[in-house]
Amino acid sequence: MPSTVERREGSRQRIQNQLETDGMQVDEAWHNVTNVEVEESRELLKDYDNRLPQSDHRGHGGIKGELNNILLLLFLYVLQGIPLGLAGSIPLILQSKNVSYADQAFFSFVFWPFSLKLLWAPLVDAVYLPSFGRRKSWLVPTQYLLGLFMLYLSLQVESLLKSDEHTSPDIVTITAVFFLFEFLAATQDIAVDGWALTMLSRENVGYASTCNSVGQTAGYFLGNVLFLALESANFCNKYLRSQPQPTGIVTLSDFLFFWGIIFLVVTTLVAVFKKERAGEAQDEVHQGIQETYKSLLCIIKLPAVLTFCIMLLTSKIGFSAADAVTGLKLVELGVPKEQLALLAVPMVPLQIMLPFVISRYTAGPRPLDV
Repeated sequence: MPSTVERREGSRQRIQNQLETDGMQVDEAWHNVTNVEVEESRELLKDYDNRLPQSDHRGHGGIKGELNNILLLLFLYVLQGIPLGLAGSIPLILQSKNVSYADQAFFSFVFWPFSLKLLWAPLVDAVYLPSFGRRKSWLVPTQYLLGLFMLYLSLQVESLLKSDEHTSPDIVTITAVFFLFEFLAATQDIAVDGWALTMLSRENVGYASTCNSVGQTAGYFLGNVLFLALESANFCNKYLRSQPQPTGIVTLSDFLFFWGIIFLVVTTLVAVFKKERAGEAQDEVHQGIQETYKSLLCIIKLPAVLTFCIMLLTSKIGFSAADAVTGLKLVELGVPKEQLALLAVPMVPLQIMLPFVISRYTAGPRPLDV
């Protein structure tokens, strides 16, 4: 962006001249330089906003004109929620096998990729094959890897979780496997989030967050609550069978195999039939890896962004112990894990419907005005 670079160099030159002629004190100089950096960040955001996709004919029909795109995004986010739900169910399975809390704490590392994806998001944004599409270049390979990974894991997971009086589950291997699993899911999230911004018109881009919230909630429900219920012999014998059986309707291996096939089929359909919009290459801002990381740093330096980051990093401190330990303690005290998972069912309709209601007010060019 030449205009931003020229203004940046001009600002720095003025600061340098002022220092040479006026003998400004060091602390005052540092204050001015900081102000210049903040102003540069604001100018960068303005330039970026001006180059975002503008209104086009797709927005005039409202949400009906983009229903296919919204449904596609919704399903991609559902797929994204499946690995999250499976990873969330593993601690309850491990607790039923009497693993230690130290092992449970070690397994919690598998959730870090979603918290740290900002570190490699600029790489996903900057490196791609123009002939294939900026977002599909990452989405398609990542989802193929997720599908193949699920198929492979379906053959190995039972042996990894196997335990008896003399052996316990291999926590280190399980953690490493699911960490890679969640890393791929986090990368898919980056690609889908980026694609949502250009797949939808500017008037309807607010629905991207609705698709994210609803899709991930539904996917997590399928991968966690529904899986734990169908995997439980007690639940299936009580509610779904006329003749008791020693096992549930599905096993973890069956569940992984089924969703592995779904991932491969859906990814193939997206790769073949869904094309990125012809104007997206011109609408989007294109930067190299280094420039993308510089832009990220400029945005993080904004006072409002710093304040928001602090809020996000500290908001869960008061609930962290209760959220992490309560479910495990209940399983340890004899509460069936499937019954514990079913406690979340009453909240699921609310979590799905609320984003649709709120999106009526956040869909538009100024969603934060709400």
